[in-house]
Amino acid sequence: MNSRFVPDAATSIEPLPRMPSAAVVTASYAPDFERCRLLCETMDRHVTGVARHYILVEHRDMALFRQLVGSRRTIVDERDLLPRWLRVFDDPLSLFRRRVWLSFRTQPLRGWHVQQLRRIAIAAHAGEDVLVFCDSDVAFLKPFDASAFWRDGKARLFRRDGVLGDAGHDEHRIWSRNAGSVLGIDPGKVSPHDYISTLIAWRRETVNAMCERIEKMHGRDWVTVVGSARKFSECMIYGRYVDDVLGGAGHFHDSVEFCRVHWNGEALSDEEFRRFVDAMAPEQVAIGMQSFIGTDVGRIRRLIGLA
Repeated sequence: MNSRFVPDAATSIEPLPRMPSAAVVTASYAPDFERCRLLCETMDRHVTGVARHYILVEHRDMALFRQLVGSRRTIVDERDLLPRWLRVFDDPLSLFRRRVWLSFRTQPLRGWHVQQLRRIAIAAHAGEDVLVFCDSDVAFLKPFDASAFWRDGKARLFRRDGVLGDAGHDEHRIWSRNAGSVLGIDPGKVSPHDYISTLIAWRRETVNAMCERIEKMHGRDWVTVVGSARKFSECMIYGRYVDDVLGGAGHFHDSVEFCRVHWNGEALSDEEFRRFVDAMAPEQVAIGMQSFIGTDVGRIRRLIGLA
């Protein structure tokens, strides 16, 4: 298997419309509901150029998240995105505190795995040209227009060039290697680039073409193929598809991060939080406080002036 399977892919990518339509996509779950509510409020206050906001959740969380429905905000049931053979259960190994998705076709999957599958799957159901992915623990602090994600008929592909050769990126290298396997790329063709961030964009039609390629290469549906390894990244799969299969067609690269994220460590004190916000680069319009760190949402509201 190799990338020559689609020899004319790079020439078949049509330019985006002069004024593309855009949707923001957020995969979330019940413990992040208040964070997601804050995201919605700050989006409504600061974000323009977006036709719709899709929030993708597990079936049992639908009633809770329907509180966030609006004229341009839709809650999407996982059951409408993923095959019914992928079943979710309370996990006895975590004393039923966590969820696990089981099937005979994939490895046992956790919530963060299935959120990635939802993000890929929404492309087959959405109608917008560009999908902008934003985590539910993000809050917008400045005005932002979605037109930043396209230029001259091309979509913006976030990419950190060459960083996978540096120390400390072992897990990302595994995700990149597994992405190559999913896409049928020659194992000898190793990518040095990282595509992972929040507030990034994909072309919807390119995601669907990527899934079609995966299924033709492997003779199985794309969910089975991607879920057969527990170490995967949807951002790596899309990035490597665009660069290694399409030769970058239909996209331009940019390493600017629009969101400043506190990835790990302790919850920030009020003063540390203020310094974190003050250190935002001029192009950064949002902050992300990783939910597992445990920063109280009420504190975030107060510190950004929404309490």
